[in-house]
This record gives sequence, structure tokens and C-alpha cells, in this order.
Amino acid sequence: MSSNSIVARLGVSDTETVEPGRADAHVTEINFIDSYERLDFGLGQALEQLNVLGLVPGERAIDLALVAATVLAADTRISREALAQDGWTREIEICVPVADPTLWQSQSSLLQKTLNFLTGDKWAMQFRSRPPSRDVLVPATENLRTANPDSVCLFSGGLDSFIGALDLFASGSTPLLISHYWDGITSQHQRMCAERMKARFPGSEFNHIRARVGFPKDTVDESPVEDTLRGRSFMFFALAALAADAIGGDVTIHVPENGWISLNVPLDPLRLGSLSTRTTHPFYMARMNDLLGALGVRASLLNRYAFQTKGQMAQGCRDHDFLVAYAKETMSCSSPGKTRFAKDETQRQPKHCGYCVPCLIRRASLLAGEVPDTTPYQLPDLHAHVIDTEKAEGSHIRSFQLAISRLRQKPERARYDIHRPGPLTDHPQSLQAYEGVYVAGLEEVARLLDGVRAEPL
Repeated sequence: MSSNSIVARLGVSDTETVEPGRADAHVTEINFIDSYERLDFGLGQALEQLNVLGLVPGERAIDLALVAATVLAADTRISREALAQDGWTREIEICVPVADPTLWQSQSSLLQKTLNFLTGDKWAMQFRSRPPSRDVLVPATENLRTANPDSVCLFSGGLDSFIGALDLFASGSTPLLISHYWDGITSQHQRMCAERMKARFPGSEFNHIRARVGFPKDTVDESPVEDTLRGRSFMFFALAALAADAIGGDVTIHVPENGWISLNVPLDPLRLGSLSTRTTHPFYMARMNDLLGALGVRASLLNRYAFQTKGQMAQGCRDHDFLVAYAKETMSCSSPGKTRFAKDETQRQPKHCGYCVPCLIRRASLLAGEVPDTTPYQLPDLHAHVIDTEKAEGSHIRSFQLAISRLRQKPERARYDIHRPGPLTDHPQSLQAYEGVYVAGLEEVARLLDGVRAEPL
């Protein structure tokens, strides 16, 4: 197995020697200070937007964002196929300068456990003191505070986050929306959805922080980019914590994600590793809350939809008419850019494919939630013809059909299946609720696929 070490640097004067944990590790150094003397790769962008609102986070929250960005660089720029012995598990070390290395080192075991679970890799970490010239990274501000949100809400541009934010505003809350993106498609949908939300609630305080967080493709020498991206939510949560810390006091970070996909029970054994994400799994979120508490960041992650399916979220939306009008502008597809390979030029604009796992769950949820589905799909009609299971458009459909069949043949397996993605030991009193949302989620998709024919052609 090839070992990789990512060393974060704070400017050209940060020249302290860093020895990787393994002598044979491939070392990549990333300078996080740009030519304008601000934090680079989207972190400075987030801080500047908070600054405009008169919101200033503390140094520990900034360190968390720097650690998360270093993790993101490793996760997205170290190829599993090229640099993992088994084609999946990578050995990664991060070396990060922080304000209080003793505190961070004391939490390295917790951080390691959290990241190992999230990405399926073997993580190690080193923490050292910031260089003297960078002992303060909080940007000074002369701006008066103009924002007084009562919470923070993740806003990805997807259907769940749209419903989550909509429910909060419709109930009279004033969350600060937090988004991060790298590609233009995600950015477009985040902006479009936020504009709709702002127009819907003109009397509410509305603020939206958007940061383009990512790294060039050639960040790690001789490594292709990695497209599994299982560590993105760590960056998302860190940005939200940065905002929450700037707000001050005890702040709730809303993580709007349907409970079925949070559990993300694999449809078949092949999905347990590479295709089954854990970005909002209850075990991972509990460890993130432990980390925030240990760092002294007074924020906590909360998923109010932990026991609801996506369809139940849509059905119960507090502003159902608005959801009906604008659900089509949210983005759920795992890879909307793949339409650029379509033979028909008119089909090459980015859109939902209609057949990946997130698209199928989206379609099922809109059906269950009584929301007319006007989303443009590359595969618009699942019933029009027999779908080839030996191609991408049919493989996920067949996986769902098999999972539904197995559960119906043996319903009692649900109580065991819910534990397959990870431990639920933090919520022993909720096992029946988790089982319920898992079964209900599969039944939503079963209704969508009723009469759909998928087989090898």
C-alpha cells in the first residue's frame, strides 16, 4: 500500500521541517496562504463573507476548517485505484499547523476514528504550532454586525436541504444558510434555490454563505483525481461550525437529510464499500458532535428528519405549494455532468440522469410526496422499454428490485440490515424507528419501480 502525507503550510515563511510518520510516504505540501495573504482554496472566501456580516469566528473553528480542507485535498486528490493496494483503502497522513497543537493532538484518536469511518481509509495526523507570523488567522473586521441568525442550516442545492431550509423559514426561524461547492452545476442550483427562498420570505432575515472549496487536479503528483468523495461532509460540517462559532452562543447546525439515506443500507454486498456513503450516518454525526465539544466549539449537529424518508419530508413540507413549484430546480443526481457524452446534442446540457441511486430516490420521493415531477431527466420514462441491467441505466434499478424482493421475502432481516453501514450504539432507543424508515424508504422506491422491466439485453 502506498502511503501519502499531506502537509499544510501557512505561507512561504512556514518552513518548519515535518517528518512523515512513514519514511516511504509520498509527501505533498499545500500552501494555504494565497498571494493576497488570506487563507486560500475557499476558506478565505467563507471568512470574508462572514466578515461582511460582522461575524467573526474563533481560532479553533478556523483550525477545524483548515484541518477539514486538508482532509478534503487528500480525499479528492489521492486516487484509490492508483494508490490503494486493494483498490479502495488508502493510507493517508495529514500534517496541519494549528493554534493549540496540544489540544488537537489530544483529540487525534477521535478524529482518526471519525475519518476512518467516514471514508473507509486509514488516517493518521500530526499537529504542530502555527508559524509566529500566522499566530492569528481571524481577519480583523470593522463591520457592524448585521446578521443575527438563530441557527445554521446546510444548503447543498439538493431536494432535502431545500425542504429543510423551507421548513425552517416557514416556521419563523432565521437560519444562516451554508453552502460549499466546486463544480459549476452545484453552484448554479445552490444560487437558484437560495434566490427562490429569499423571494418567498421577504420579511425574514436572509443570509447565505457560499464557498468554493476545492483543489487543482494536479495537487498530488502522479495521482488521478478521486471521484468517490466520501469526505466532503467533513468540510461541509466544518464550514457550518465556522459560521456557528462566529454567531456565538450555543448554535444548532441543521443537517437536513432523510433518515433512509443517512442510514444508507447497501442495496447489495458490492455497495458496502465503494458506493455506500456515510456522510450523515448517525455514528459519524455523533463523533462530529464529540469533536466539536472537545474543541470548545459551541455548536451541535441535528438532523430533524432522521426518521423520515425523502417522500415523507416532501409530503410534510410546511410550504408544500412552494415545493411543488420549485422542486425541479434542486439537484439530486450523483453526476449530472455525464450528459455531456449524449449522442444527441440537445441532451448534452447538465441534467438529472434519472437512473442513478439518488435520482431514483428523488423520483420515488416526489411520487410519494404528491409533488408533480417536472424534473428534466436523461431517462424520462422508466416504463417505456426494457432497461438493460448490463448498462449503467439499469444496474441500479436492478439492485433496488433485488433489495426490495429480499426484504419482502424475509421482513425480519430489516432489524439486522440497519446495522450493516455502521454502529447505532449512540441511539439504542431508536432502533425501531431506524428500522421503520429503512423499510419505508425501500417501499417508496418499490412504488416507483412497479411495472418497470430491467434485465440483461
